[in-house]
Amino acid sequence: MVTVLFSIFASRNSMEIAGYFTALLIGISLGLIGGGGSILTIPVLVYLFHIEPILATGYSLFIVGGSSLAGAYLNYRKQLVNLKAAFYFGLSSIITVVIMRKFVVPAIPTHLFSIGSFVMTKSIAVMLLFAVVMFVAALNMIRKETHCTAEGNDRQLHLSKALLRGIETGILTGLLGAGGGFIIIPVLLFSFHLEMKEAVGTSLLIIAMNSLFGFLGDLAHHQFDWTLLLAITATSIAGTFIGDHFKTKLQGNELKKGFGWFVLVMGICIVVKELLSNV
Repeated sequence: MVTVLFSIFASRNSMEIAGYFTALLIGISLGLIGGGGSILTIPVLVYLFHIEPILATGYSLFIVGGSSLAGAYLNYRKQLVNLKAAFYFGLSSIITVVIMRKFVVPAIPTHLFSIGSFVMTKSIAVMLLFAVVMFVAALNMIRKETHCTAEGNDRQLHLSKALLRGIETGILTGLLGAGGGFIIIPVLLFSFHLEMKEAVGTSLLIIAMNSLFGFLGDLAHHQFDWTLLLAITATSIAGTFIGDHFKTKLQGNELKKGFGWFVLVMGICIVVKELLSNV
C-alpha cells in the first residue's frame, strides 16, 4: 500500500503533491470541526492543480460532497444527525443549487466589464467573490462558539426562515462550490434548536446533498478528469476519518480559531493575486 501511494505521488510535480497534502488537511478539518476546510478547496484546485476557476467549482462540489458525506456517516453512527432538519433545510437548498449549476452559472458571460486595462472576467469574479466568502467564514470561525440557549430552545420552529436560509445556501453552493456550513450551522442552532454536535453532523449531511446534487447539474456542461477528481476526493475522505478519530482528543474551538486565521490570510492572498495579475 505504501509503495503504491509513493508511486502515485512520485509521478506528480511538487505543486500537485502540495495539493494532495492540502486536500488531506481539508478532510481533517471537516472531521475535526465539521466544516471550514471545504472553503479552501477552490484555491487548492485553481492554484495547485491549475484547474480553471469555473471548472474548479464543479470539482469542488464533488470533493466537498464526498468528504461531507463521509463525515455525515460518521456522525449518523453516533446519532448526531437530525434527518428532519436536513430534509426541511435541504429541500430548498438542493433545488436552488441545481438551478444555479444547470441554468444560472452557464448563462453568466465570460467577459463582464473593463476598467482601463483591467478586464473583469467570469473567472476573476468567481475568485474575488470566493475571497469575500472566505473572509466571512474566517470571521465566523475566529469568533467564540455560538451556543443555543435554553431560552432559544423554547422558541417556535422557524421553518420559513430555514427555507429562506436554504435558498441562500443553495445560491452560495451553486455559484462557488462552497459548502456554506457557516450559514447552515447557525440556522440549525436557532431555527431547529439542535445541540452544537448534532448541528455539525446535520450540517455535513446538508452540505453533502447540496454539493452532490449540484455536481449532477454540471455533468451536462463540463468534462472532468475522473482519475484526478477521485484521487483528490479519496484523499480528502481519508482526512475526514483521521480528523473524526482525533477530535475527542483535541480542542475543537482552538483549532477552529487557528484555522479561521489561516483562511483569512488565504482570502487576502487571493484578492492580491487576482487583482495584481490582471492589472
